[in-house]
Amino acid sequence: MDGEGTAAALVPARPSLKKLREAATGCKACPLWETGTQTVFGEGGAKADVVFVGEQPGDREDIEGHPFVGPAGKLLDKALEEAQIDRSQVYVTNVVKHFKWKPQGKRRIHQKPNWREIAACRPWLDAEVAVLKPRVLVCLGATAAQALLGRDFRVSRQRGELVDSPLAPNAIATVHPSSILRAEDREAQFREFVRDLEKVAELIAAASNRSSSSV
Repeated sequence: MDGEGTAAALVPARPSLKKLREAATGCKACPLWETGTQTVFGEGGAKADVVFVGEQPGDREDIEGHPFVGPAGKLLDKALEEAQIDRSQVYVTNVVKHFKWKPQGKRRIHQKPNWREIAACRPWLDAEVAVLKPRVLVCLGATAAQALLGRDFRVSRQRGELVDSPLAPNAIATVHPSSILRAEDREAQFREFVRDLEKVAELIAAASNRSSSSV
């Protein structure tokens, strides 16, 4: 992709997370800025070992301006704690930085972003990952997995599998926590999600050990 029709021109030449967040505030690379309350950029430790990438901010995130602060974010926090992943070593972000929704009565109902919107927003995510250089990249849900790991990727078949990616030494996908909230067997789905995150914890530990032994 040559960057035309995307946010590429807005990315600072020598980016830091702070510069990226500030630059993204005024992003109008796709039409979603017109209906989203604000850009919801990624957040987390500047030296995060792992980057979690979801689809897009939800209603709560759009209002508050922070990622993963709604019900799905709270479930993610609980799962991270159970998997013994230090939340301060985690960076959370989304493929798309504006909330896409349609009205239904007084509610705002989530709509899946299309490929045009995903492509327009992609330079922000690429820049975040380039700055952070995470040891592990975790895609949450089908939209993130197909955007970053290939359109043929199927979370239902390949969740928890290590996948080659130029974005990080270790890349893996699992379900989005919002799908667990919608599931009938919520407790069983949560336990499986924690098992996936335990694999992430093992990858972080292994990468950390290799880094320590090479010093």
